[in-house]
Amino acid sequence: MTHETPYRIALLVILGVTAVIGGFHRWQAAKSGEKISHKTEGYLFATILRLAGLALWLSVLAYLISPRVVAFAALPLPSWLRWCGAGAGLLGSALMLWTMSTLGKNLTDTVIVRTDATLVTHGPYRWVRHPFYVTAAVLMASVTVLTANWLIGLASAIVLAFLAVRTPREEQMLIEHFGDDYRRYMLKTGRFIPRLSS
Repeated sequence: MTHETPYRIALLVILGVTAVIGGFHRWQAAKSGEKISHKTEGYLFATILRLAGLALWLSVLAYLISPRVVAFAALPLPSWLRWCGAGAGLLGSALMLWTMSTLGKNLTDTVIVRTDATLVTHGPYRWVRHPFYVTAAVLMASVTVLTANWLIGLASAIVLAFLAVRTPREEQMLIEHFGDDYRRYMLKTGRFIPRLSS
């Protein structure tokens, strides 16, 4: 067993759990049959975001298949910290299950709001308006620490930066759909970090 094998097994578990959770909930949301367009988001932006996501996945897959391929980007992290990354990954998986279960049929992979969307303000949405992005940040940070690889961390940071950039546009779409209800909701919750008082 090579030095990286236990970490790779932990990474596979985390990726497997999140893939099952994400796949199931995306399938459930897609059963509505509504076509979701990326036109409003902008094809260029959507393409760049997905290319950044692809770079992240390729770097993670390279680590899983042969850590030597990405060894140039290895970080000298202690074993205990890397296992903390694994624990954070399991926490991220639990957050993903909670978030996606709460969001339900409203789930999309773009800024578009579904025609029959409902305003969700319970579960993790009680504290922050975008818990899915918080979950993504937890998972990406955990994978970076678990793999001890700055290339994966850099790709993660780029993806998260693009998600943060598109968030105001997403919120504008939610305001257009839900009106004052969403404006009032914004006053009570933080975008990514809970408000200390409301």
